[in-house]
Amino acid sequence: MTSGAPIKDTAAMIAGMAPMRDPETWFFCTTDDKNLAAKAVPHALTVFAEEEGQSLILPEVAARDLGFALEMPMTRITLSVHSALDGVGLTAAVASALAGAHIPCNMVAAYHHDHAFVPSELADQAMDVLLKLAQAGAS
Repeated sequence: MTSGAPIKDTAAMIAGMAPMRDPETWFFCTTDDKNLAAKAVPHALTVFAEEEGQSLILPEVAARDLGFALEMPMTRITLSVHSALDGVGLTAAVASALAGAHIPCNMVAAYHHDHAFVPSELADQAMDVLLKLAQAGAS
């Protein structure tokens, strides 16, 4: 992963995104059961409070063990560039490139990096699309 000052320039973020595929399989889960949420939180990659309940991104083993539906296995692709929180265009470029290849994606932005979650069966194709996008941004 890259470190240093966050990058704000759109072209530099795209060229430097260096997508990395996570070998873990992830599931987007939700519950309005506070006890179940409390058990799930320590395993969660991230948690988001929504009006309908807690949304969690859980690894497969935890999601299964806690009884969540395993409906859509997802692969996380981390964009290794340290994108600035006020940078414009990286997630739009990634989502647009993936959409152009008919690959669904859920973008999650964190402090240092952005993460694209794609259906696991399309992860290889998604990596190809993102590597080409980064190469095009570098030229």
